[in-house]
Amino acid sequence: MECRQALARNPSKNKACLSRQSLVGAPEKFRNLKLLVSRWFAVVILFGFLAARPAFGRSCVWKVTDSSGHVLYLGGSVHALRSSDYPLPSAFDVALRACSRLVFEEDPAKSEQSAKELLRAGTYPKGDNLKNHVDPRTYNYLRRFFALLGVPETKFNKYRPWLINLMLASPSSEYLKLGVERYLASRARAASKPVFGLESPAEHNAFFVNLNDREAEALLLILFINASREDPAGARLINAWRRGDAEALTRMLQESFREVPALGQRLIDIRNRNWLPKIEGYLRSGKTYFVVVGAGHMGGPNGLLALLKARGYKIEQLP
Repeated sequence: MECRQALARNPSKNKACLSRQSLVGAPEKFRNLKLLVSRWFAVVILFGFLAARPAFGRSCVWKVTDSSGHVLYLGGSVHALRSSDYPLPSAFDVALRACSRLVFEEDPAKSEQSAKELLRAGTYPKGDNLKNHVDPRTYNYLRRFFALLGVPETKFNKYRPWLINLMLASPSSEYLKLGVERYLASRARAASKPVFGLESPAEHNAFFVNLNDREAEALLLILFINASREDPAGARLINAWRRGDAEALTRMLQESFREVPALGQRLIDIRNRNWLPKIEGYLRSGKTYFVVVGAGHMGGPNGLLALLKARGYKIEQLP
């Protein structure tokens, strides 16, 4: 079934589910985009975000050991949290104390550059606009949706669909500042531990920038489809993350892409394979690295845990 056919017909329903922040404030919104290390996970977190705090279980942190005894820690992150989600599972602090270097998907020192490049790539050149690149039914739906928010057509139609997706999906800076990466980066700076990135700004943005018109439109429609569903994933996601259930986290992420699974494969599976040589290099370096990426990258047959285990590494989940 096409995404357009699955899309809820009433824009007011999705208005209630999605962020009420207007695109009028888009430049400020993109100062927050540098915090979205795994941007699609922010979409999932947005729905059902105010769930009750779950019981503790095992953590989303794993110790990886090679045949020579070299150790690396691998952490699954949620990029936006509430103050009530603290303290974080203690395993994050255990791994941070044990490591000498911290690695995120994107180097925080380059995140502002990345955000600027993303905004530039997601804005149509002068003389072009969204109406020329999406199905008329999609455009009409967006026009009605943004009218409910009081956003003029000229404010949203200059952006590509994937950029509108990011603007609507971004949690507020209040929640982003409480995300796992921000917490760990602050602790690392205090301990004078360097922080690096698995991807360059261009690599980090490539999933969105390289989307063709049809794919970009589908990604935006997925956002509205997920917003209209009766069982939002946010509460279940936080629960699964706190108990370290990598398989459940990956299933939820795949479910969010069920209309266009190829996009999920490109966002998760391909990037996992691209990261693997770098992670193995960290293990061989003789230094102890703590690599923290979106929790949806961990589980499943193509997840980082399975890929590392298949290469003979010992994997231990921290309590």
